[in-house]
Amino acid sequence: MTSTADHTALRAQLDTLTTEAFRPELAEIDRRSTLEIARTMNGEDATVPAAVAEELPRIAAAIDGIAARMARGGRLIYAGAGTAGRLGILDASECPPTFNTDPEEVIGLIAGGPPAMITAVEGAEDSKDLAAAELDALGLTAEDTVVGISASGRTPYAIGAVEHARAQGALTVGLSCNAGSALAAAADHGIEVVVGPELLTGSTRLKAGTAQKLVLNMLSTITMIRLGKTYGNLMVDVRASNDKLRARSRRIVALATGASDTEIEEALAATDGEVKHAILVLLGSVDGPTAARLLADSHGHLRAALQAAAKES
Repeated sequence: MTSTADHTALRAQLDTLTTEAFRPELAEIDRRSTLEIARTMNGEDATVPAAVAEELPRIAAAIDGIAARMARGGRLIYAGAGTAGRLGILDASECPPTFNTDPEEVIGLIAGGPPAMITAVEGAEDSKDLAAAELDALGLTAEDTVVGISASGRTPYAIGAVEHARAQGALTVGLSCNAGSALAAAADHGIEVVVGPELLTGSTRLKAGTAQKLVLNMLSTITMIRLGKTYGNLMVDVRASNDKLRARSRRIVALATGASDTEIEEALAATDGEVKHAILVLLGSVDGPTAARLLADSHGHLRAALQAAAKES
């Protein structure tokens, strides 16, 4: 049980955090009209991209490090509690259908495990040891990257994940929304997107959550671009697991090649529906097995495979 002294110390810590600051000018926001509140909230949200922009050099440096390790077989692992953990799991879960990654390549950990996606798990976010144990269970290696996510930058679970990962030689990133955070200090790459006090005091699922989502979008998406998961701005590694994605696959091949519907169907049939392979068949004038070989030799980079096909022709 937490003592009165502990509660007092925690309150003192929260008083120093920008994300927890009270805004007197909004003290009577509940008396405003719905439209006025919506306009105020929208105005607050509009400030988030500028705060993210301030951190772009640090975000880019982190991405280069992540991509280098993933190219060698490493994994991207997010670790957070509450909203931060849920956002990490969301980003991780979207990578397989978007980039055809293995579900074990990008992983989201949340304090308290899967039940915490829906219901808060008492005390889980306060345990550094829990984070270390969960990383050990994944068989963490030096080629992996662990991204600790915490709006406050002081959540023990996120800090513990980063500290343990760094001690194991893994690359570490600390993503928070307060300057001078313990999380950023613990990581190889500290990213602090300072979005300021929230509309509702301390409700960091708002601007802080939006900022974290924007940064996570960059970390995963640009890493996948660096790994050759795209061709220009086309998702050529998309996994066609439903009718919508099958239609998207055909459209991507059409946009990349300008081929006719018949040619596209034949190329996809020759490559078991693999979009990237089908594009190489059409643009490189090769058969399905040759496309597979060239892409394997090029580590999945379509532009490099196209250059190799041209040399072989």
